[in-house]
Amino acid sequence: MAYVKVSGVDLDVNIAEELSEYDWIRPRWTADKLLAASPFRYDKTPSFFVSLEGEYAGGWKDSGAYDADFESGNLVKLLAFLRSETYEETVAYLHGKYGLIDFSDHYRVPLPQLKRERKRIVLPDEELTQFAQRHTYLFSRGIDPKVEAFFNTRFSPVSQSVVVPWRHFDGQLANLKFRKIQGKAFWYRRHSHPIRELVFGLDKVYRHNLKEVAVCEAEIDAMSWYTCGVPAIAVGGTAVSKTQLDLIRKSPIETIILAKDNDKAGAKMERAIKDGVRGCVRIKEVGIPPDYKDANEALEAGVSLKDLILGRQYPTSVI
Repeated sequence: MAYVKVSGVDLDVNIAEELSEYDWIRPRWTADKLLAASPFRYDKTPSFFVSLEGEYAGGWKDSGAYDADFESGNLVKLLAFLRSETYEETVAYLHGKYGLIDFSDHYRVPLPQLKRERKRIVLPDEELTQFAQRHTYLFSRGIDPKVEAFFNTRFSPVSQSVVVPWRHFDGQLANLKFRKIQGKAFWYRRHSHPIRELVFGLDKVYRHNLKEVAVCEAEIDAMSWYTCGVPAIAVGGTAVSKTQLDLIRKSPIETIILAKDNDKAGAKMERAIKDGVRGCVRIKEVGIPPDYKDANEALEAGVSLKDLILGRQYPTSVI
């Protein structure tokens, strides 16, 4: 355990335990450091490190970073990326898990978590007009331009990133995801609605009264399924929240095609979805071929995602 300052508060965080939840490329763990390939780039060399102990615990550095924003940072920024959530959500997660009151050297209890109704944050759709219409990045990943238009994806020339809108179930704009066109780095708009309280593509479910959809982690995987004519939603990561499960249960969805990523995190999402919707929604399990990490990798390699679902025909008129 090591003390990490999170929003001005020193928290005794088990950094190694938090980071071990994720699949690292060529990791080397020591008592005070994790060395691995960078999670922010397509990297195969141990050019990234995180301090696990000491004065700089939680700090990280990427020696091959493409830009200054992802050259170094703190634990919150790293976990927000790994957990696929906003910076504010990661702060709340760490405070909720490690925020403790010391009554003595031997008696520590968690801080009480007050249950508050979160205010719904809605962004003006006009905010999207500041960004360019589209970029070739998603097309290069196999996504049909009609699907891009369907989700109104945009491009930010300033940050050189694709902009993916996240919406409330009724279609109102809730958040924006920025995904670098070089490397794997992404982030969400600050001071927007929490991703853990949204389901990507759920507004399309309501608009078109969709009964059967694929569910996956990332938006680009959901768009990959749509490209193959299969409607899909995404939860944004593996830590599926109770709110997201409630949204799915209350939606018109009757059958979920569960298409998890082929990694440790994907197995975690699979368990959460199964446990969360059991008895309310029918589940069909579809295996992504083991040579590919996720639906988008399979799509890029020419795998027909639709053919993975035997004997099922999907309408292509949704888009």
